[in-house]
Amino acid sequence: MGHAGEPLAVALLAHGVRVFRVMTGSGETRGGFCMIGRCADCLMTVDGVANVRACVTPLRAGLVASSLVDFAAQPPSKLESDGGASAP
Repeated sequence: MGHAGEPLAVALLAHGVRVFRVMTGSGETRGGFCMIGRCADCLMTVDGVANVRACVTPLRAGLVASSLVDFAAQPPSKLESDGGASAP
């Protein structure tokens, strides 16, 4: 599903996946918005790590991604602790 090195969000969008996370309070869905790693709309759980920006996470074999439900309720990840840099 996609090409190694392309952003995870691009591969998902190309295959019809439009929802990356769901807001628990309102039930609103979120997907790609800025696509440059500056907003929080594409946050997902990737390889068991919550709050990973799918738009700047390179696709690779074996990567496991799932929708995130309300990123504010998730435990802090490396992304939050380093000020929002791209995923490793």
